[in-house]
Parts: sequence; C-alpha cells; structure tokens
Amino acid sequence: MSNDFYTSSILPYAAIIIKICRAYTNTQEDFEDYYQEVCLQIWRSRKNFKGQSEWSTWIYRLTLNVCLTLLKKKNHQHVASDYLPDEASEHQNVFADESLNQLYDAIRQLSEVDRGIILLYLEEKSYKEIADIIGSNSNNIGVRIKRIKERLKKLLNGKVY
Repeated sequence: MSNDFYTSSILPYAAIIIKICRAYTNTQEDFEDYYQEVCLQIWRSRKNFKGQSEWSTWIYRLTLNVCLTLLKKKNHQHVASDYLPDEASEHQNVFADESLNQLYDAIRQLSEVDRGIILLYLEEKSYKEIADIIGSNSNNIGVRIKRIKERLKKLLNGKVY
C-alpha cells in the first residue's frame, strides 16, 4: 500500500474505522488486526469503488463488512504489522479511557447490525445514509435507533459517560 494512498484515502477516515473496529474487538491486539485488515481491504478493493455513493459511505460499509467477517471467523489470519505507515500508530492506546471502555463494552453487547447503526448515528449520519451503509430501509432506522438507545441506557444502568 502506498503512503500516498493511505494518507489521502484512508487516514481522513481513520476515526470512523477506529470506532467501528473498536466496537467489534475486545483487546488492543484484535483491534490492531481488524484495523490493518480494513486498511488492506480498502486498498485491495479501491478499484471496485464505482462512485455510486460517497467514498466515506463506501469506507463505512467496507469497514463494517470486514469487521463482521473477522468476527465470524474463529481464527482469523494475522496481518503483518508493517503494512501501515507510522501515522497509524495514533491509535496505540484506544483502550486507555475507562469510561469509553464501558460505553464500548455496552455497544459490544448489541447485535452486530445494531452496533453499526449506533456508531453511524454517533457520527451524526442521517437515517438515509445509515440505511444506505447498512443496506436497510431508512424508515426503520429511526425506530431501531430509539430501541438501541434504550438498550444502551439499560446496559449502562442509566449512567452517562
């Protein structure tokens, strides 16, 4: 993967990639594997981007799909750590903030699809954008978000972090 491609096409979306990968992993090591696999798949699939949606929408969908695929595999392959430039090291301590860990623990208790929906909602995506990324109907997104928020509130015992 070229440094230019990473810098121009992946790094601007690193925050959402980090959030999605974090929601589907429990350890720093797994997180790093997922993050690297997502970046690798973006690079490998870049020619498949047809411009029918925004690049960011495509990144969200691809990231979710990679995380869901890795989650389903019991023994996913280890990705070599030298794939990414030094800029990727900014996510070294994504598990350091305890209150954020509690929120992610609650999010990880949601269904796989609900995790994706709430992460996109937290990124302030519209219901239509969320539906496009998830592959759902925008009419159902509002109802699902309400239910997800209620479930998270119960999981967090009403605490706000």
